Amino acid sequence: MNGVFVATTVLIVIEYIIKIIAIGVVPENRRPSSSMAWLLLILFVPVVGVVFFVMIGSPYVTGRRAQIQAEANELLKTGVECVPNAPESVELPSGLAGVVELSRSLTALPMVTGVNHGVVMDYQESIDRMTRLVESATDYVHVEIYIMARDATTEGFFTALENAVKRGVTVRVLLDHIGSRKYPGFHQFLKDMTAAGISWYLMMPFLPLQGKVRRIDLRNHRKLMVVDGRVAVMGSQNMIEAPYESAKNQQLGRCWNDITVELTGEIVSSLEAVFVVDWYTESGEVLDMHAYRAPDDGEPIERLLPAVHGPQRPVGGEVNAVQLIPSGPGFRTGPNLRVFNSLMYLATRRLAIVSPYFVPDESLLAAITTAAFRGVAVELYVSEVADQFAVDRAQSSYYQALLDAGVTIYRYPAPQVLHTKCFLIDDEIAILGSSNMDMRSFGLDYEISLLAYGGDIVDDLREIIAAYAAASSVLDAEQWPKRSLRRRYAESVMRLTSALQ
Repeated sequence: MNGVFVATTVLIVIEYIIKIIAIGVVPENRRPSSSMAWLLLILFVPVVGVVFFVMIGSPYVTGRRAQIQAEANELLKTGVECVPNAPESVELPSGLAGVVELSRSLTALPMVTGVNHGVVMDYQESIDRMTRLVESATDYVHVEIYIMARDATTEGFFTALENAVKRGVTVRVLLDHIGSRKYPGFHQFLKDMTAAGISWYLMMPFLPLQGKVRRIDLRNHRKLMVVDGRVAVMGSQNMIEAPYESAKNQQLGRCWNDITVELTGEIVSSLEAVFVVDWYTESGEVLDMHAYRAPDDGEPIERLLPAVHGPQRPVGGEVNAVQLIPSGPGFRTGPNLRVFNSLMYLATRRLAIVSPYFVPDESLLAAITTAAFRGVAVELYVSEVADQFAVDRAQSSYYQALLDAGVTIYRYPAPQVLHTKCFLIDDEIAILGSSNMDMRSFGLDYEISLLAYGGDIVDDLREIIAAYAAASSVLDAEQWPKRSLRRRYAESVMRLTSALQ
């Protein structure tokens, strides 16, 4: 008995030591909600909690990946140090000028001009347009997309990539390992790209047998394509059929609804820079791109974004003032969250938010509800039923606070998934891209967002959001509080687990 008593006492002492240490370690440089969630896990199940905290407790990358991002940011700062914060042809409102300066200080990328060739909301049309751009390529095609799969919908796109290689065009592809591997034919798809002469790498690979072990909770969620350094596409859409190769989705009639935007002009160099950094991170290869001109002997170091030093078209119509906002675990300052919050505090008339996964942190929720309390007409567009149970319950746990503040919640009809990520400020400022309004996108996923002002991108998004509104139903503020206790419990649990970052 004495031996058992001693062993039990030792275990209890160790448990309390773990808990005491956790109380001092976990909250360091962490959001209060995240700290509380981690502490609850460690206090209730110490061993499991500590193991998970050590494995995935940090929202940042370290080592080589962190160093690459830091060096890239410094190179960009040097390359564009003489470039103004915004194009000279546009006069930014003082509040927006401050946000543009904030974004530049966090990412090094200035606001430049970009020609809008259309914001597209038709799923197949987006893929067809990208296919035609590949068919027009003469030098190179760079594709970086979170989920990629070869199926009946995407066959034409991948055939175009193969044909481009046959023409002598260099094709480089980046796809997220965990994001893409679960879809049928993944390994054959990779073999086919290799056989066709397409250079490809998995982003954030998890391949223990090959010595490539990356945290499975950190992902590269970006979606972009650059052709010949002259035209680019970005948005929320993955390269896969709309039902995501799921028999259940096909049976339910569930399809993803997204947007993409096609751009030319100076902004292409910013997108090129993001791809170049991500390609080097995964492959170790330094690319000599159109956006990166080597200096001649005796010349000062060339700027990384040379196009911005040439004649500029005045902003207006199809010419937009645009700024790319890359974010992710390599950025310890949370560029997307800081910029999003800052923009929302600028709203005076209307704030329209479209997000498939709406799980805000305290600061974002405060920015949105504060706008509503100020008298701003705030609209939130979400799927009636999210494609993931945990997300569905977590995001709906915030609805009551939003309704109480006067936010109008539009629910896109099930079984459709509204996967677009964008928002409008006073129908004058727009954000679109790959970033959701959730804590994953603000901390764990590499994302890209586009800030637009002074051109027709805002007009295109206003029309798209109007179409979403026409198709949606408004959440009844009187009926919502009457939902079952069982559902409320599930919402609270999922809300708590979503904070484990």
